[in-house]
Amino acid sequence: MTLDRIWAGWRSAYVRSVGAAPAEDEGCILCRLADVEDPEGLVLDRDALTFAVMNAYPYTSGHAMVAPIRHEADLEGLTEDEAAAVMAMVRRAAVAMKAAFRPDGLNVGINLGRGAGAGVPGHLHVHVLPRWAADTNFMTSVAEARVLPEDLATSWERLRAAWPR
Repeated sequence: MTLDRIWAGWRSAYVRSVGAAPAEDEGCILCRLADVEDPEGLVLDRDALTFAVMNAYPYTSGHAMVAPIRHEADLEGLTEDEAAAVMAMVRRAAVAMKAAFRPDGLNVGINLGRGAGAGVPGHLHVHVLPRWAADTNFMTSVAEARVLPEDLATSWERLRAAWPR
């Protein structure tokens, strides 16, 4: 199968204008979560440079995010220490997810910028989520909805108990 490409150079001005980030009146949600107590904000772990938190809008049960504590949008804006700390926290999340959920695999990814699908484009964060061979069903395909078998608090408790210390 080949992909057809249609040239529409006139759209570039439109794409640039739509991609402009709106002002964040309430501040950054990840910055606020970095300061919240663990059970209240569903924070799984934190250290001097990073923290891990449950995703409030999960793709699957156990979907977590890892972010630097410092508000930074870009990978190249992280210090070497921050970049290493983010990856170390992602590794701890992977260990906990494998122990707590016994998934068939993991998705680990970063959406940088609104155009890449970042829900919080101003604060870099890494998604870490367990995946199972049968976790997509007719609800996702037909109704564009997800059915999650476990609530956030229960997922938080399972991950927190399995989190390496």
